[in-house]
Amino acid sequence: MMAKTARSHADVGSEAVIGRATRVRGRVSGDGSLRIEGSIEGDISLRGDLTVDHGARAASNIDAQAVTIRGELAGDVQAQGVVRIEVGAKVRGDMHGESVTIEEGAEFTGHLATEFDLPPELSENTTNSGRRR
Repeated sequence: MMAKTARSHADVGSEAVIGRATRVRGRVSGDGSLRIEGSIEGDISLRGDLTVDHGARAASNIDAQAVTIRGELAGDVQAQGVVRIEVGAKVRGDMHGESVTIEEGAEFTGHLATEFDLPPELSENTTNSGRRR
């Protein structure tokens, strides 16, 4: 029993990889982080971070700590932290996160749900907190 407990604690925070030649169909969940280099069809739920790497494809709704997308994603993202859509990414879905970054050269179609402060030049129609009414 002690060895099993020790192994579980060692695995927490580790990163699993779905390799380039691997295709996964079905629901994926875990306590660690995941990097997708291949393709996946199915919902993903992680306590760690998720990376959809260059050349990877995911048809998934995602719930993770932080999400970085460099490849293709068709699905909604719910992140407790940051969502990054990097140059070359192709994303279709709604993004919810503490913050959402879309780099120039990325393709995004969907809705963003995050709180943000407007720049001063746009703040004439805002409340004192800097948030739009």
